[in-house]
Amino acid sequence: MEGLKPSLSQLTKIFFKIGNTTFGGGYVTMGMMGREMVETRGWLKPTEFDLAFALARVTPGTNLLAFCAAIGSLLRGWTGAMLGVMAVTVPSALIALAFIYGFEASEHHPLAMAAIAGTVAAVVGMMWSTLWTIVKPHVGGITRNLQVVVIVGGAFVGSWIFGVTPVPLITMGALVGLLWKDPGKAK
Repeated sequence: MEGLKPSLSQLTKIFFKIGNTTFGGGYVTMGMMGREMVETRGWLKPTEFDLAFALARVTPGTNLLAFCAAIGSLLRGWTGAMLGVMAVTVPSALIALAFIYGFEASEHHPLAMAAIAGTVAAVVGMMWSTLWTIVKPHVGGITRNLQVVVIVGGAFVGSWIFGVTPVPLITMGALVGLLWKDPGKAK
């Protein structure tokens, strides 16, 4: 099943469905798209998803749009990239406008604020699910697991505590991955 490429219509429907029904930001949406396109449909290899995710993270602008452009391009060229970005942005922009209007109209109502607090908690759970979707293919074996913990933990500390920007963090992660060989897999 892997390697099967979707039609433009199939690809656009997935971008539209996931991009406009997944809440919690770009990372959650990218994780859901990855699950759908890699695990469920086999349209992408995990390495292709990882590449699109990493490139989207280091490009300027909105990560989700860069990700959709990368995935669309990998699967259907320039047309796929353009349709992917349009399917995600136009409807969700209209939805965001409706939410903003609704929030402004009810921002002092206790029930509305309780609903927003519950939404925030649900989004955090979805973000953790996305994190696991991205990390899971790279886990396995003591050395490999230690590498994942060191790279993920180091990137977290570097970003959160020291405010290091994405390019140096990703460069360091790549270097650690290249230089720290798993002795059990040495050839």
